[in-house]
Amino acid sequence: MLELEHEFRVVDVNARLEPDVERRPREGTGGPERLEREMHQAGIVRSVVYPPGREGDYLKANNAVARMSVGRPFVPLARITGALDPGTGTGSKLKNLAARRNDEHTAPEDVEQYAYDDRFAGFVVHPTHDGLPDKEVLAALAEVELPVLVHAGTAFPPESVADTLLAEGITTVVASFGGYPLDRDAMERSIDLLASWDGCYLDTSFVRFRDPLERALMEHPDRVLFGSGAPSAHPNVAIMEILTLDVSQDAMRRAFSNNAGRVLDELAPRSF
Repeated sequence: MLELEHEFRVVDVNARLEPDVERRPREGTGGPERLEREMHQAGIVRSVVYPPGREGDYLKANNAVARMSVGRPFVPLARITGALDPGTGTGSKLKNLAARRNDEHTAPEDVEQYAYDDRFAGFVVHPTHDGLPDKEVLAALAEVELPVLVHAGTAFPPESVADTLLAEGITTVVASFGGYPLDRDAMERSIDLLASWDGCYLDTSFVRFRDPLERALMEHPDRVLFGSGAPSAHPNVAIMEILTLDVSQDAMRRAFSNNAGRVLDELAPRSF
């Protein structure tokens, strides 16, 4: 794909990096060379990266992603797991009464270790794939004061994000406006969260509808962060979806760079 020309400084808060792409070749995964090449084509100067979903804990995968980020324009996040079922139904509540952390689940001391390891800038939580962290782990996340990128959706709706991460005072970036895949109503409800929670931000990955993107950028221009969802989506496509919106250049500039720099110091211009 041809290189995309635009006048903005762009940072990406949502990209996956497979640390073992030769042994785990899957659609929507890619190694560091591919990701760096596609980011360059799109004019993205720095990208937040984390490992794709897998079974078991993420210790080795997180460490591998951190190693691959050295010398590249990547900012790694540590992906963590939980013992709780993220559902809100009776079955999930009964299951959680007996749920206990085991060796595969992230413990509070793991959160502290990741936080004080200067290789990681924050955390990734994907409750429907990896389980929801318990109260003790959420408290540890709040204590270390690093941002959390959370994947919300049908099984973990925006309201659940508010009741867990946001209620603990954790700076939270809701991936895909909380509506992956293409749940427009959930996207609108995630935008509603911004009026009530100062620590809530939304990333634009896989938001294919113009109206919620434009609404969020006009109502809350300081709370929207650009996310590509690479390598499942080419970052050129993700950038063009923002460039073609009917919003001001100032709103675009905030989404592409300024807002992310306030959430993650590593993405601010002074980091280069």
